[in-house]
Amino acid sequence: MRVAIGCDHGGYPLRQAVIEAVREAGCEPLDFGAHSPERSDYSDYAEKVGRAIQKGEAERGVLICGSGVGISIAACKIKGVYAAVCHDTYSAHQGVEHDQMNVLCLGGLVIGTQLAKELVMAFLKAEFDGVDRHAMRVAKMKKIEG
Repeated sequence: MRVAIGCDHGGYPLRQAVIEAVREAGCEPLDFGAHSPERSDYSDYAEKVGRAIQKGEAERGVLICGSGVGISIAACKIKGVYAAVCHDTYSAHQGVEHDQMNVLCLGGLVIGTQLAKELVMAFLKAEFDGVDRHAMRVAKMKKIEG
Protein backbone atom coordinates (compact mmCIF):
# COMPACT_ATOMS: atom_id res chain seq x y z
CA MET A 1 0.00 0.00 0.00
CA ARG A 2 1.25 3.48 -0.85
CA VAL A 3 0.75 6.04 1.90
CA ALA A 4 1.00 9.77 1.17
CA ILE A 5 2.47 11.78 4.05
CA GLY A 6 2.34 15.53 4.52
CA CYS A 7 2.91 17.98 7.34
CA ASP A 8 3.39 21.64 8.05
CA HIS A 9 5.90 23.07 10.52
CA GLY A 10 3.70 22.11 13.49
CA GLY A 11 3.68 18.50 12.37
CA TYR A 12 7.31 18.38 11.32
CA PRO A 13 8.57 16.93 14.64
CA LEU A 14 6.47 13.75 14.04
CA ARG A 15 7.23 13.43 10.32
CA GLN A 16 10.15 11.02 10.55
CA ALA A 17 8.41 8.79 13.11
CA VAL A 18 5.38 8.55 10.81
CA ILE A 19 7.54 7.67 7.80
CA GLU A 20 9.26 4.95 9.85
CA ALA A 21 5.93 3.55 11.06
CA VAL A 22 4.61 3.40 7.49
CA ARG A 23 7.69 1.42 6.46
CA GLU A 24 7.41 -0.85 9.52
CA ALA A 25 3.81 -1.60 8.48
CA GLY A 26 5.16 -2.86 5.15
CA CYS A 27 3.84 0.10 3.20
CA GLU A 28 5.52 2.54 0.84
CA PRO A 29 5.68 6.15 2.13
CA LEU A 30 5.24 8.97 -0.39
CA ASP A 31 6.73 12.02 1.33
CA PHE A 32 5.14 15.31 0.28
CA GLY A 33 6.94 17.38 2.92
CA ALA A 34 7.42 19.71 4.65
CA HIS A 35 11.11 18.97 4.51
CA SER A 36 12.15 21.51 7.14
CA PRO A 37 10.72 23.04 10.32
CA GLU A 38 10.34 26.42 8.63
CA ARG A 39 6.85 27.97 8.73
CA SER A 40 4.50 26.48 6.13
CA ASP A 41 0.77 26.25 5.47
CA TYR A 42 -1.09 23.05 6.33
CA SER A 43 -3.56 23.54 3.49
CA ASP A 44 -0.77 23.09 0.92
CA TYR A 45 0.14 19.67 2.30
CA ALA A 46 -3.47 18.60 2.77
CA GLU A 47 -4.04 19.32 -0.90
CA LYS A 48 -0.91 17.45 -2.04
CA VAL A 49 -1.83 14.34 -0.06
CA GLY A 50 -5.52 14.59 -0.95
CA ARG A 51 -4.81 14.91 -4.67
CA ALA A 52 -2.48 11.88 -4.51
CA ILE A 53 -5.34 9.84 -3.06
CA GLN A 54 -7.84 11.29 -5.51
CA LYS A 55 -5.58 10.38 -8.48
CA GLY A 56 -4.92 6.86 -7.15
CA GLU A 57 -1.23 7.55 -6.52
CA ALA A 58 -1.76 6.56 -2.86
CA GLU A 59 -4.37 4.43 -1.15
CA ARG A 60 -4.14 6.22 2.21
CA GLY A 61 -2.59 9.27 3.75
CA VAL A 62 -1.25 10.66 7.00
CA LEU A 63 -1.33 14.40 7.61
CA ILE A 64 0.21 16.25 10.54
CA CYS A 65 -0.15 19.83 11.72
CA GLY A 66 0.05 21.34 15.20
CA SER A 67 -3.35 20.11 16.40
CA GLY A 68 -4.39 17.90 13.48
CA VAL A 69 -7.59 19.92 13.12
CA GLY A 70 -6.70 22.46 10.42
CA ILE A 71 -5.10 19.91 8.15
CA SER A 72 -8.09 17.55 8.53
CA ILE A 73 -10.56 20.30 7.62
CA ALA A 74 -8.51 21.22 4.56
CA ALA A 75 -8.16 17.57 3.46
CA CYS A 76 -11.91 16.95 3.74
CA LYS A 77 -12.51 19.65 1.12
CA ILE A 78 -11.17 17.25 -1.52
CA LYS A 79 -13.76 14.88 -2.94
CA GLY A 80 -12.99 11.28 -2.03
CA VAL A 81 -10.83 12.19 0.96
CA TYR A 82 -12.18 11.11 4.33
CA ALA A 83 -9.85 12.54 6.96
CA ALA A 84 -10.15 12.64 10.73
CA VAL A 85 -8.02 13.57 13.70
CA CYS A 86 -7.32 10.50 15.83
CA HIS A 87 -5.27 10.57 18.97
CA ASP A 88 -6.32 7.12 20.23
CA THR A 89 -5.82 3.73 18.57
CA TYR A 90 -9.50 2.76 18.70
CA SER A 91 -10.53 5.73 16.55
CA ALA A 92 -7.57 5.18 14.21
CA HIS A 93 -8.71 1.68 13.27
CA GLN A 94 -12.46 2.08 13.76
CA GLY A 95 -12.52 5.09 11.42
CA VAL A 96 -11.32 2.79 8.65
CA GLU A 97 -13.40 -0.24 9.64
CA HIS A 98 -16.74 1.58 9.95
CA ASP A 99 -16.34 4.86 8.05
CA GLN A 100 -13.80 4.17 5.29
CA MET A 101 -11.48 6.88 6.61
CA ASN A 102 -8.53 7.09 4.21
CA VAL A 103 -6.49 9.89 5.83
CA LEU A 104 -5.28 9.88 9.42
CA CYS A 105 -4.62 13.34 10.85
CA LEU A 106 -2.34 13.86 13.83
CA GLY A 107 -1.42 16.78 16.06
CA GLY A 108 2.34 17.17 16.20
CA LEU A 109 2.03 19.46 19.23
CA VAL A 110 -0.46 17.15 20.94
CA ILE A 111 1.02 13.64 20.84
CA GLY A 112 4.49 12.12 20.98
CA THR A 113 6.37 9.91 18.56
CA GLN A 114 5.53 6.54 20.17
CA LEU A 115 1.79 7.22 20.14
CA ALA A 116 2.04 8.51 16.57
CA LYS A 117 3.65 5.22 15.50
CA GLU A 118 0.95 3.18 17.26
CA LEU A 119 -1.79 5.26 15.61
CA VAL A 120 -0.27 4.83 12.16
CA MET A 121 0.00 1.07 12.68
CA ALA A 122 -3.63 0.80 13.84
CA PHE A 123 -4.78 2.90 10.87
CA LEU A 124 -2.79 1.00 8.25
CA LYS A 125 -3.69 -2.49 9.51
CA ALA A 126 -7.43 -1.72 9.48
CA GLU A 127 -9.75 -2.59 6.60
CA PHE A 128 -13.31 -1.48 5.90
CA ASP A 129 -15.54 -4.24 7.29
CA GLY A 130 -18.33 -3.84 4.69
CA VAL A 131 -21.06 -4.61 7.24
CA ASP A 132 -24.41 -3.54 5.76
CA ARG A 133 -25.09 -0.75 8.24
CA HIS A 134 -21.59 0.68 7.75
CA ALA A 135 -21.79 0.41 3.95
CA MET A 136 -25.17 2.19 4.01
CA ARG A 137 -23.79 5.02 6.14
CA VAL A 138 -20.71 5.43 3.94
CA ALA A 139 -22.95 5.53 0.85
CA LYS A 140 -25.03 8.29 2.47
CA MET A 141 -21.87 10.21 3.30
CA LYS A 142 -20.64 9.96 -0.28
CA LYS A 143 -24.04 11.15 -1.52
CA ILE A 144 -23.75 14.29 0.63
CA GLU A 145 -20.37 15.01 -0.94
CA GLY A 146 -22.02 15.31 -4.35
